[in-house]
Amino acid sequence: MPISFIADLSRWQADTEAALDRYLPAPTQLPTRLHEAMRYSVLGGGKRVRPALVYATAEALSIPQTAVMAAACAVEMIHAYSLIHDDLPAMDDDDLRRGRPTCHKAFDEATAVLAGDALQTLAFEILTTDTHLPPDPAIRLSLVRLLAQATGTAGMAGGQALDLAAEGQIADLTTITDIHARKTGALIRVSVLLAAACKPNLSLADHEALDRYARCVGLAFQIQDDLLDIEGDPAILGKATGADLALQKLTYPAVVGIQEAHAKVAALHRETLAAIDHFGPNATSLRDLANWLVLRQH
Repeated sequence: MPISFIADLSRWQADTEAALDRYLPAPTQLPTRLHEAMRYSVLGGGKRVRPALVYATAEALSIPQTAVMAAACAVEMIHAYSLIHDDLPAMDDDDLRRGRPTCHKAFDEATAVLAGDALQTLAFEILTTDTHLPPDPAIRLSLVRLLAQATGTAGMAGGQALDLAAEGQIADLTTITDIHARKTGALIRVSVLLAAACKPNLSLADHEALDRYARCVGLAFQIQDDLLDIEGDPAILGKATGADLALQKLTYPAVVGIQEAHAKVAALHRETLAAIDHFGPNATSLRDLANWLVLRQH
């Protein structure tokens, strides 16, 4: 990865961490245990992929980072809430997340459920109250609508439900692609679209190009995640591998094979880059992000 991108990514991660710290309730504020669990899960590290996509899209559209930071934090809170709930015994039953105990292990199951619930509602509160986001009510409404759609039955929650229903079943490529597009791809896509929504009078061509970029990189990201669960190093990943196989989850490699899954990631990578070619140098960070996400080892 270019040194300039690594520097930008580090800066984005630090800026996001600081902003999340400001938005989250203080651990001394009642109910303290709930707030401690929220902060434990959100501020526990992570790549901050979704905020990075928000910032890189804003850069491509010449939008100041400060104007989209609240949106970046909102989508990261939704992501954190989804991880808390995914890790629960009723879902994936994971003990580790980012190399340390999952929320329900560090606290308890009831607190973990409430922490996820509270993070979800806080995300939408931020979109409606933050003073740095565009003040236009139509834009605020669009931001709320986009994030709600990406989070609900048409997006992440629906994808998780379909994934659970498909465990142990034989599925085709259409089914697994739909699950991936909802469960993981929806939040990846909305990260790009939230920034795009903050650009007044964005052309239809630019919106469609960014949407295509987001859809392709989101699917590539999830297939790569599937592959890492098979081929990855647990020490690098910060979690155990083989969970998908143990739970008989439907994954892209399980449906088409490892070799074909790698080929699909490569094809999606090419399509991702082609989608934003006309943005020129302004989209350098979006290109670097796509390369990083597709070629990552953790």
